[in-house]
Amino acid sequence: MVEKTISDLRIKIFSALSDPTRLELLEYLSGGERCVCEILPAFQRSQSTVSKHLNILYEAGILDRKIDGKRTVYLIKDPQVFDLIRHVDSMALKQISHLAEAGRILEKSLSNGR
Repeated sequence: MVEKTISDLRIKIFSALSDPTRLELLEYLSGGERCVCEILPAFQRSQSTVSKHLNILYEAGILDRKIDGKRTVYLIKDPQVFDLIRHVDSMALKQISHLAEAGRILEKSLSNGR
């Protein structure tokens, strides 16, 4: 039963991080907490779209929010999310490096065949 719960939480977190807009929101919020009134102008998307993405990150436990009257402020709940993103970036960089090396080998092979 605990394994199912852990698996569900993993899926929820990874799903929340699987959208480019949500990754952009995290990057934007890495500078500190922001009111929705500040977030909206920084993104060329509708209020409902931005709110939906913020809520998904909140529900996944990645963001926290504070409501102060009419203002809703979002902030990073656990900065470890950036460690996870850095690990993914490192994996992507390794893959890109391997592809670049394969491209060089292929180019060399093609130029030797001329």
